[in-house]
Amino acid sequence: MAAGGFCRLPDGNVVVALNLPGTTAPGSTERPAPSIARPVPRAADGPPPADDGTVRVLVLAANRARALTRLRNLGMRAIYLRGNAAPPTPDEITAVLHHPDGLIWRTSPPCRATTTTELWHPIRALLRRPTTRV
Repeated sequence: MAAGGFCRLPDGNVVVALNLPGTTAPGSTERPAPSIARPVPRAADGPPPADDGTVRVLVLAANRARALTRLRNLGMRAIYLRGNAAPPTPDEITAVLHHPDGLIWRTSPPCRATTTTELWHPIRALLRRPTTRV
């Protein structure tokens, strides 16, 4: 079960935020990915993530059930939202509202280096297959 929460917006939509465990090993140079997704190599634009490796995923949908269905349709089958322990912050709500897909992710705050702020990534960047270099 992933920690997370939701927030109902004035227009009736819901923003769901989930903290998902990653698959990368401690000290790895890959960006952490939810355990169902394929890991994507880390870009050279920042320091490697901390050892925790969790990912914060934000979903904008008409209701909580549809938000979780959007994630399950992407292959994240064992995702449930029980309670409201970690609701989205106002900054996270703004980020997901301004993204055209309404589905974004980044490493969780304890995982990020304190000197840099990681931008939000579209879910396509998390789920795409890593390219092999020849």
